[in-house]
Amino acid sequence: MRQLKDVLRLKLESHHSHQRIAEMLGLSKGAVTKYVKLAAAAGLSSWSQIQDMDETALHNRLLATPVRSSDFVTPDYAKLHQELGRKGMTLMLLWQEHAEQHPGQAIHSYSQFCENYRRFAKKLKRSMRQVHRAGEKLFIDYAGPTVALADGSRAHIFVSALGVSGYTFAYATAHETMADWLGSTAQALRFYGGVTELIVPDNPKAMIADPDRHEPRATDTVLEFARHYGTSVLPARPRRPQDKAKVESAVQVVERWILMRLRHHKFDSVEAVNEAITELLAQLNNKPFQKLPGCRASVFAQIDAPALRALPLQTWELAVFKTVKVHIDSHITFEGHHYSVPHALVGVTLEVRVTQRIVEVLHRATRVASHVRCTHQGQYTTVPEHLSKAHQAHLQWTPERLIHWGQDIGVATGALVKRMLESRPHPEHGYRACLALLSLSKRYGKPRLEAACVIALELGTSTSRHVKDILLNGRDLVAASTTPEWVSPAHTNVRGPAYYH
Repeated sequence: MRQLKDVLRLKLESHHSHQRIAEMLGLSKGAVTKYVKLAAAAGLSSWSQIQDMDETALHNRLLATPVRSSDFVTPDYAKLHQELGRKGMTLMLLWQEHAEQHPGQAIHSYSQFCENYRRFAKKLKRSMRQVHRAGEKLFIDYAGPTVALADGSRAHIFVSALGVSGYTFAYATAHETMADWLGSTAQALRFYGGVTELIVPDNPKAMIADPDRHEPRATDTVLEFARHYGTSVLPARPRRPQDKAKVESAVQVVERWILMRLRHHKFDSVEAVNEAITELLAQLNNKPFQKLPGCRASVFAQIDAPALRALPLQTWELAVFKTVKVHIDSHITFEGHHYSVPHALVGVTLEVRVTQRIVEVLHRATRVASHVRCTHQGQYTTVPEHLSKAHQAHLQWTPERLIHWGQDIGVATGALVKRMLESRPHPEHGYRACLALLSLSKRYGKPRLEAACVIALELGTSTSRHVKDILLNGRDLVAASTTPEWVSPAHTNVRGPAYYH
């Protein structure tokens, strides 16, 4: 094609023979003859008509296949492309509906219909050629650019997009912690008015505990979020942005159509940023597509919205999970506060689910206790029913047994154990303190512990920590003072009682 224009220039401007042109350009004489005849057939008889044309335009003028008129009814392939996003939709069904809509008219066979659609799909953007199903996937990510706030901090922009319609949601948060990720996702589901089958994030450390390429594992809180909404979290492969190309495109659109319009605004808080985003978000979703009919909002209403699952009645609340072990006093400890559980679970490792208001204790995913969360460290939240059902394995730990153990060490130790049990709201609340006290005999010996308990009883204390301090300081080793009262010695300067007679 590069030599096509040279052939016509040498012929029409320089008037060389076909043989001469073939020798100069290294072509066959037949090829030169063919191009000259094609130019004549196209009405190009002078070089002035050709010299301003580029090679592509000249090639199309001489060699393009003429478009023949067709009697076949051409379907709207852009609309068909959107219809394929519906769950269960096939090209066969669309072809049958096309035939039913045009009875008695010429339509393409099914194979030609599919071929024509594939040619159309290849002309679309790469991201649009991915196969998505209505209500199947919600893609989420955070945008790179942030929005400056008046206090010097920056607001981070969360973005989500649905698979078929690309219906976009944006939300500003103060950080990108797990609470921000899940809270923003909950806001997105409320914005869409339903739940998708899958939620596809990247591999943020805040959400994904193990970003394995084949079997990624989300954190327990993320899994609990998914169970609440009846969905699943499927992270994209590490360093594979094409797995979530939909939200990558949505992030780019949000950066260009929303964040760039906010670059000159001054915001005092994250809430102010969200108010500004809400106004621009409606404009973005109602912006018409370039190559497809409708817009994001219209396609969402027609295809994605009917396929979404219903939202749960209860609003999701962030929960933190922790593994704990039940102590002999039938309590577990979270953030320094003690919560009771049934006696039968003493010594068993349990899982605690903690929200902003509630502490739930789980045994093999079954709730065995629930308490109102309390932030007072060192105190107890006890359900009486938990303490009244004694288990056989727990019978060995009784107040009498602990007092008897203390009396084996010494009278003062037994008395201090009794005081520690009586000073608690319930005797079992003092079990740990008594065990801590009695265990000091293993390190310091029984005589020293008895001496330290004597001093503790004199001081009026009832905590094992004070006894431990006495032993550490060696105060129990200091002998008590036995010095007699001072008496003045006899000497001549003392007058005596007879002097006053």
